[in-house]
Amino acid sequence: MAAKNHLLLFISLFLTVNLVSAQLRRNFYAGSCPNVEQIVRNAVQIKVQQTFTTIPATLRLYFHDCFVNGCDASVMIASTGNNKAEKDHPDNLSLAGDGFDTVIKAKQALDAVASCRNKVSCADILTIATRDVVNLAGGPRYEVELGRLDGLSSTAASVGGKLPQPTDDVSKLTSLFAKNGLSLNDMVALSGAHTLGFAHCTKVFNRIYSFNKTTQVDPTVNKA
Repeated sequence: MAAKNHLLLFISLFLTVNLVSAQLRRNFYAGSCPNVEQIVRNAVQIKVQQTFTTIPATLRLYFHDCFVNGCDASVMIASTGNNKAEKDHPDNLSLAGDGFDTVIKAKQALDAVASCRNKVSCADILTIATRDVVNLAGGPRYEVELGRLDGLSSTAASVGGKLPQPTDDVSKLTSLFAKNGLSLNDMVALSGAHTLGFAHCTKVFNRIYSFNKTTQVDPTVNKA
């Protein structure tokens, strides 16, 4: 339990890093939507009760959003006939729909309140929702600063090289995280966040069944 809380604390610290150019503050919506955090929390709780996948899906969605163009919810933007958006880049095709649906349900709950309608950015909704799923998974509840602006641009081309790959070695991963102001400890903790979800078979299949011409299983895989 202590190790789990330590992991989630590091995740929490990552989520508080300001990766966008905006003046953030705790009471940003005090005058327009003072109950924003409780409204989002209620929507997230309902979503988690419906499916536990909500927790890893929301956390991963936030990570993939922040590492590309900052935490601006541009990963939520749909592709058009003239533009292939971030969400349709190969690295994002495995993002679970429950993460997107969490933001959608929370926005619907906010828009149902007259004073909050169209006042809260999707970037802030995703930030609050991610804090809440971390807390609901057994991690700490931490304060979040708000005031992020939603990104207006989203291109698949902007994703390339921004997200860690399963085949990256420690040196490459360390460099990638450092570019986002994160330490080696942060990297290890955030990588450990995968224990909240599940692995996709396409990422490990060849290491178990067709590693190379002489051996079926990757000899570096822990046999235990």
